[in-house]
Amino acid sequence: MPNLRHTLVLLCASLLLVSNESVFAELSSNDLEQLSVLAESENRSEKARARNKYRNPVKTLNFFEVASDQTVVEIWPGGQGGWYRSILEPYLAENGHYIPVRSKDAFPKPVDKVADNSADRVLVFRAHGFMIYDNPAQDYFDSIFKMLKPGGVFGIVDHRGDESIPQDPEGKNGYVNQSHVLMLAKNAGFELLESAEINANPKDTKDYPNGLYSLPPSLKGSSFNKALRAKVLEIGESDRMTLKFTKP
Repeated sequence: MPNLRHTLVLLCASLLLVSNESVFAELSSNDLEQLSVLAESENRSEKARARNKYRNPVKTLNFFEVASDQTVVEIWPGGQGGWYRSILEPYLAENGHYIPVRSKDAFPKPVDKVADNSADRVLVFRAHGFMIYDNPAQDYFDSIFKMLKPGGVFGIVDHRGDESIPQDPEGKNGYVNQSHVLMLAKNAGFELLESAEINANPKDTKDYPNGLYSLPPSLKGSSFNKALRAKVLEIGESDRMTLKFTKP
């Protein structure tokens, strides 16, 4: 009987552990190896590679289940040396398709190079400007929804605001409330699959003179303020939400 009781305890513990684990399907070992090599590749600048510890590219792309044979759209990736682009473009070069939607494109109007219902993944990394500038933010989320195949994934990583403070429509401090993103995504028709704390930073107090731009890598306003510079360097980069949605 003691052995049976011990077995039941172990079984219950195992079930509890499984229930608390993430439900997302990890990438293949080959894809994870490719991403790890690319993230640390000397083809990326030393400055870019130094930010891996803050931006966690392998964990993040694994969470978004970005496989090497997919069609992946990245919204506002920056130029040819865009931070995530320098990983994604070579990763998808052989078997997949990488499509950068840049600021010069018509987005949120239809983008010629991205047909409706064509993308396996649409990714947004810290490109929060479209939520708070120019066109109504909802237009951008609606456009992303159209790009995705049914069952496709919309993944977003962005500077997470303080929920005790209402969303500033002008986004002067650079932060975006997670509730604001969830609202826009739901209104577009997305369903939240999962959230992750991969890119969280509990040290980020979000109350700096120049908003998140006081933090690395911008370090705005601390050139002649040694105490502030030391403080923000110790904090590191911003606290970020990591959200994964699907198109039903």
